[in-house]
Amino acid sequence: MTSPARALLKEHSMTLGYLLLFVVLSFSVENFFSSANIVGLLLSVAQIGMVACTMMLCLASRDFDLSVGSTIAFAGVLGAMVLERTGSVGLAIGGGLMAGALIGAGNGVLIAYLRVNALIATLATMLMVRGLAFIASQGQAVGIADEGFISFGDTAFFGLPLPIWMTAFCFLIFGVLLNHTVFGRNTLAIGGNPEAARLAGVRVERLRVWIFLLQGVVTALAGLILSARITSGQPNAATGFELDVISACVLGGVSLQGGKARIFGVVIGVLIMGTVENVMNLLNVDAFYQYLVRGLILLAAVLLDQLKTRGERRN
Repeated sequence: MTSPARALLKEHSMTLGYLLLFVVLSFSVENFFSSANIVGLLLSVAQIGMVACTMMLCLASRDFDLSVGSTIAFAGVLGAMVLERTGSVGLAIGGGLMAGALIGAGNGVLIAYLRVNALIATLATMLMVRGLAFIASQGQAVGIADEGFISFGDTAFFGLPLPIWMTAFCFLIFGVLLNHTVFGRNTLAIGGNPEAARLAGVRVERLRVWIFLLQGVVTALAGLILSARITSGQPNAATGFELDVISACVLGGVSLQGGKARIFGVVIGVLIMGTVENVMNLLNVDAFYQYLVRGLILLAAVLLDQLKTRGERRN
């Protein structure tokens, strides 16, 4: 095999692997290839896909965010509470998005300006925001009865629910942002070498804050959509969500070392995570075993990233 062919195969190995997996499952698992199941699969990964777009930017800039699951829960609870008190769908959505922006910007300031380690900063935020969700709701689900808000999660266009279209829109927007803007190039630059980027005139701290702010807004949007789908704001929603998002990104070729990301790879990573969970549900695999499999996928994703990094260093 020639070098260009080998390089092409290496670059698209995950895509080819997923296509092979999809074909095998279509023939071996009953109802997997049904239209209802495919739509259900896409709907199940809608929130992961949206948040993976911005997590990709965090990882590419050599950071990460463990607070996304808590932000989803808090935004959903806050949106439901605002809706309950005001009856305004616009205020409910605006309040949730504003909360997400503040949480994200707070993470960015802690990490970029106060030099708090990203693991510690976002772990602390994860606990505090989850606590706020329980305090605000008094530990109870906040019901949603407004049809206008509920339609935010179940309106369909051309046979596909709105959350799927919004996820596709996020992939498109953040793909353009990553590959065709100064913002995207600078994000990869600070992930590859922050000091070199700073010397080249990139305002590293401000850019990191903006990345986390975007992360917060998109995560809050995902939380509002989730609350619309389940018709309630749940303070315990999206527990462990952050690990699924990070797994999807790393499976898609986003390096934990920073400086490397591909939006199409993230799409494939999200689909792999969703397909595995979907198949386990179709096969009635016990939830305890599903946790085991998700953990193995995360470990495999990290090991794959390490192997790729070592191979690139040797070359």
